[in-house]
Amino acid sequence: MPTSHRAISAAVARRYLAVHHLLTPPRSLPAEPASVMRVIDQLGSLQFDPLEVAGRNHDLVLLARVAGYRRSWTDELLYRDRVLYETYNKMFSIVPTAELPWYRITWDRSSSRHEGEAFDAHAPLVEELLARIRDGGPTSSLDIGAREAIDWYWRPTNQVRALLEAMAEAGVLAISRRKGNQRYYDLVERLFPKALLARRVPEREQLLHKLRSRYRANGLLGATGEYTLWTGTGSAVDRVSLRAELVETGTIVPVAVEGLKGLRFVPVEAMPELDAAEAAVLAGGPAGGGAAFIAPLDPLVWDRDLLAALYGFDYKWEVYVPAEKRRWGYYVLPLFYGDRFVGRIEPRIDRKTSTLRILGLWWEDGFDPLSDANPGFAGACADAIRAHMAFADLTKVALPRTAAHRAFSAAVRRRLAGGQG
Repeated sequence: MPTSHRAISAAVARRYLAVHHLLTPPRSLPAEPASVMRVIDQLGSLQFDPLEVAGRNHDLVLLARVAGYRRSWTDELLYRDRVLYETYNKMFSIVPTAELPWYRITWDRSSSRHEGEAFDAHAPLVEELLARIRDGGPTSSLDIGAREAIDWYWRPTNQVRALLEAMAEAGVLAISRRKGNQRYYDLVERLFPKALLARRVPEREQLLHKLRSRYRANGLLGATGEYTLWTGTGSAVDRVSLRAELVETGTIVPVAVEGLKGLRFVPVEAMPELDAAEAAVLAGGPAGGGAAFIAPLDPLVWDRDLLAALYGFDYKWEVYVPAEKRRWGYYVLPLFYGDRFVGRIEPRIDRKTSTLRILGLWWEDGFDPLSDANPGFAGACADAIRAHMAFADLTKVALPRTAAHRAFSAAVRRRLAGGQG
């Protein structure tokens, strides 16, 4: 444990995180593909989830930060330009292709596991699939007749799909493109530069890079937290040593945050952001004033304990919670305003009617969206809704008409129509 550290207030920590996450204000990056790379450069990696209730997770992360964001920009960077690729970091993630040598530990370890299991048990089909891809190009499991299901991770799965996934996990194949949620695989040597594939980085350096990527993305992680924060970064014992090395080399800087237990760690390249946040809070400067719908797996909300301790915000993504046990709803997003979480919103894209449906709104205790203390909130929320509609190519919005939200919905509609809230 570091013997010296910097102490900051909770207000400074909240302002710093808003700055670090490019949310002061939201959607402030230019409307161009280069802004996608600007976000990647800042956060390091984005978690991928295919659910498209309100947009895919990584698209929502980018929509909150990039003006006029289009999903095609990221798809082209992934599948045409190939400056980004999909691999396992914090679960399944999008990372820079240039960093492939520092992420291939996942390929190597998966290869060792599958060589003694799936690849041996289903060797003829593995060879058949490789020959088909080698001769015919990118292939999806739908291109090949279904075979007998086998036990695969958490459920029985068609052999073809399972083995294509296994070969991608092992770095034999990689995702060439997607059509909806359908993955098309090709040989890695046809997708990545030969020199990049040939480069070998010591395993410890890879683990250091992966651990650093977590601190870089969130900006204020500690040494503990739920398991997905640290997946793929070695054992708990490994992380103690790796974290100590990151501190010793000055890669991450320990800070004590008012009201939080234990030390937190700031990436060294983010220290100017922390300094600026501290100066702004001391000067009484505003936090930015914009509103954003935060993706359920956005790096800002990775650490649920941090959300509770620093913001008093209790968030759980309830897509995998049985309907009768949900507290909020199926695909509910945190609503961020300035440098605070002020509520929750449940947007749903209805393409049949070209409508963005806001199924629910919930405000945090003490937050009044129409009070004199929050004069710009209705307009800020209207801006976020307008951005979401443009992203999904929708022409209408349906806002809650319940008595509790009638006045706020009316204020937002006036803003959307160009009037005053």
